[in-house]
Amino acid sequence: MIKQILFIITLLITFGVFAYSVKRLWGFFKLTKPAYPIKNIGARISHTLNVAFRQTKIFRKPVIGLMHALVFWGFLVITLGSIEMVVDGVSGLDRAFAFTGWFYDVVIASGDVFALLILIFIKLFSIRRMFLKVKRFSGVEMTSKANWDAQLSLFFIGFLMVSLICFNMGYISSHPNAYEGVYPVSAALVNLFGWDFSWLQEPGWWVHLLLIFTFANYLPYSKHFHVFLSVPNVFLANLEPITKYPNLESITREVKLMLDPEAAYDESAEVARFGVKDVEDVSWKNYMDSLSCTQCGRCTDVCPANITGKLLSPRKIFVDLRKRMNEKGPLVIAGKEDNKSLLRDYISEEEIWACTTCNACAQECPIDISHPNLIMDMRRYLVMEESAAPTGLNVMFANIENNGAPWQFSPEDRMKWAE
Repeated sequence: MIKQILFIITLLITFGVFAYSVKRLWGFFKLTKPAYPIKNIGARISHTLNVAFRQTKIFRKPVIGLMHALVFWGFLVITLGSIEMVVDGVSGLDRAFAFTGWFYDVVIASGDVFALLILIFIKLFSIRRMFLKVKRFSGVEMTSKANWDAQLSLFFIGFLMVSLICFNMGYISSHPNAYEGVYPVSAALVNLFGWDFSWLQEPGWWVHLLLIFTFANYLPYSKHFHVFLSVPNVFLANLEPITKYPNLESITREVKLMLDPEAAYDESAEVARFGVKDVEDVSWKNYMDSLSCTQCGRCTDVCPANITGKLLSPRKIFVDLRKRMNEKGPLVIAGKEDNKSLLRDYISEEEIWACTTCNACAQECPIDISHPNLIMDMRRYLVMEESAAPTGLNVMFANIENNGAPWQFSPEDRMKWAE
């Protein structure tokens, strides 16, 4: 009974802290603009199963892709076992889901095997980060704090797997002749050593669940928040072709007014900002992309601008958006300003004009982030609000205005090339 009470108190504290983090992020989301409508639910479910659960984009790098996919699938299975542990803690039962029979045996056996595989892969991931110097793990946005954050998350995951195996070994030793479930790895370890591991059951159970609770409340402040948001982000992705850029509603409305002499202009309507200057101009999906970004660097790795030595790093765009929201969000909620902006103070004009809009980054991103859409919106702000386009573009704009085409020829001379 004491164990139940202590666990319920711990669980309530966990939910309370997590609710505070969610409330904080929800306040930031409310500062953003609307995005596209969420429809075609059937197509979204199919897309999510393909991209998020089958991990199809991850397998473009086959070896690392397989390792990452196994870690992801393993987490899904182990989560089922962790839910049972929470139910046991609240109810005082032991193995509350054992009534499902063969399904329970499959889930527990899979979780036991995956725990060992994940532990091995996490160690390999950590060594790879520390010693192999993979190019896409570097960059101005990958600060020492970001690398420390990645290693800490790997540490958490590794110890989660160790505590689970220890708990399983303790449970097997405590019930040598009649235990629920199948444990290929843990049972083999108990038999290999031949010791009594029953003392590990309670510490393993508590450590495993406390690590889960701590990790869950750490994630909203970590780059590994994608553990929670990657699947929803894929589900909410724009299903339009990645090369299709949305029109600005404010511009569309102005054009319709110009073409319809009978239309009345609504002077009470709020004058919208064209494009994106700061975090309150981005859409909720842009901000969700920044929270979901795994910072894997696959986008930057395939970016032709970055490859040829230009300043643009697609990953940095969304890392900067998240940083800026963390900085400005609390100020806006408190009714304050800091006289800074996402554009220029975080992201330079040189960066966004380096983009070729080839969409290689969006194609490669394993969680369907669309980097060029945000880059184009920042360009829209510069051109339409400040007339701050590069010289080459200004010449083209002038030609379109004067000649109805991007070239410096009058309409009367346009067919001379055919002669």
